[in-house]
Order: sequence, then structure tokens, then C-alpha cells
Amino acid sequence: MLDARALDSFGQERLDPAVITQIAHESAAVVVRTGRARRDPDLTRRLVALVDEIGLSTVAELWAGRPARSLPGALWRLYAIREWVRRDGEGASRDYRDGLAYAQVSGAIAGVGSPPGPQEVTELADAVLTGVFDGDLAGALDRAAAFCRVVSAGRASRDDATPVESLHVPGLAGGAGQVATMADDLAACARLWRQESLD
Repeated sequence: MLDARALDSFGQERLDPAVITQIAHESAAVVVRTGRARRDPDLTRRLVALVDEIGLSTVAELWAGRPARSLPGALWRLYAIREWVRRDGEGASRDYRDGLAYAQVSGAIAGVGSPPGPQEVTELADAVLTGVFDGDLAGALDRAAAFCRVVSAGRASRDDATPVESLHVPGLAGGAGQVATMADDLAACARLWRQESLD
């Protein structure tokens, strides 16, 4: 048993940054590996809805601090996109709809239902995460990248592009350029996965 003084000092210790990095990467790998190995529709649904169970802030603590071009960084962005379209379906579908005229090829890759409304962008976000666990992970990342390219074009097409204040998500809370960067990062993650070097 630890005495009170030992307990106090233990509670005040900070984790080593290397340990935090290891936890982020291992937890991301376990989530993806478990979902892909089990091929269980119920498990896939639970993994898609992970943020609903543990909260966006917990996912952010695990993965948001990792580089964008890493497995935990990619997962963080995919869950953040899902949460954004669930919280602001009108804004997400408006950004997407406005961008389609400028990014038709990306729109075809993203595969949002037509006409693109709140339900359709929400369905895409769920389909992308479902693809991570029971489909082609690189394809899912490419679809998310394409979605972000269309959203970026939509924001760039409007003079009054309003930042998404309700979610403090790198890339989604900013303007067209930040969303375009997110698209580039997700596409890079798809290439890395195909090369078996996304960790």
C-alpha cells in the first residue's frame, strides 16, 4: 500500500511524451485491427459510433495531437468529420453543395447522395468509417479526402464562409485552405496505407 504522500506524488506525475505517443499509435492500431479482423457488423457499428460512446474530447485526447499523416491522426480526422456533419448537417451539406460545381470529380469519389442534404452527408461520414473497419481503408480515406476537397471548394466559393465555431477541429473550424490541407493529409494517409507504412 502507498501512503498518502506517495499517492499525492503519483497523481502529480506527468506521462512521458514518448509514452503518450505510444498509447496513441497502439490504440489506433488496435481499433483498426480489431474492427478489420472481426468482420462483425455489430462491432463495426460500435466502432463507427465510438465518439457517441466515449465522447469527442476523449478521442481528441488520444489522437488529435498526433501528426495528420499517421494512423491516429487520420482516425481523429475521420471521427471529427463525422461529428461535424452530425452536429452541423445543414452547414456541412451547404459547404458540400456549394463546392460540387468546382470539384465534380471529387464529388463523384466522395459519393454523397443526391441532392446532398444533412442526411446524405451524415450517411457518407458513417460509410467512410464503416469502410475503415470492413472495407478498403485506403478507399475510405480517399472518400473522406474527396469530401473535404468539395467542402473546401464550397467554402472558397463564398465570400461569407463562416468558420465552424461549435467544433474546435483542426481543419474543419477554419477556412477553405485548412479544409484543403485536411484533404491532402487524408489522401496522403491513403497512399501510406497502400504502401503498408501508415502507423
